[in-house]
Amino acid sequence: MGSDHYFSSQPSGPEVRRPLRVTLDGVERTLVTSGGIFSPDAIDKGTVILLDEVPDPSPAGNLLDIGCGWGPIALTMALKSPGARVYAVDVNERCLALTSDNAAALGLANVTASRPEDVDADLRFDTIWSNPPIRIGKDELHALLLLWLPRLAPQGTAWLVVQKNLGADSLQKWIAEQLGSGYLVSRHSTAKSFRILKIVRKTADA
Repeated sequence: MGSDHYFSSQPSGPEVRRPLRVTLDGVERTLVTSGGIFSPDAIDKGTVILLDEVPDPSPAGNLLDIGCGWGPIALTMALKSPGARVYAVDVNERCLALTSDNAAALGLANVTASRPEDVDADLRFDTIWSNPPIRIGKDELHALLLLWLPRLAPQGTAWLVVQKNLGADSLQKWIAEQLGSGYLVSRHSTAKSFRILKIVRKTADA
């Protein structure tokens, strides 16, 4: 469907929902999906690697999924950390509705799906997981990451999955330069064609 889902709050084409069987947090579950969103028919490869490679999120506090799609990352965070509040953000209204409905279907009252501008600007996040939308373009991607990464809580950690051939190494360098000495930016692991980048906020005044 091209990149419509990356830019459109209201994607073109009718919303036709259908069931989706996926495994989240080790259990097969029945959710709903639709066209007009990112990876509507499965958990995409990058997200699978992220969920396989990173440690469990903080058990409490605020957790964030940047670019939630139909919800695989946010739902997994909520399943693993029922005592935390999970914020799932996306520009695509269809994604937000699907994530909300999928969370309700799983009984996850700790998930809030919303547009980025609707998240309280004072919130700080103990864990961020994201398969960021690299294909929106460098300027837009940089703006997106600079919106959220500085909102890590002290000692909070962000984990990003990025394809090597889409600039993972240069992105790691850029993030380190932009965030400065108050953050530790490293390559956590490499799996297949993907890097997992780790960003830790060291201090409150970073």
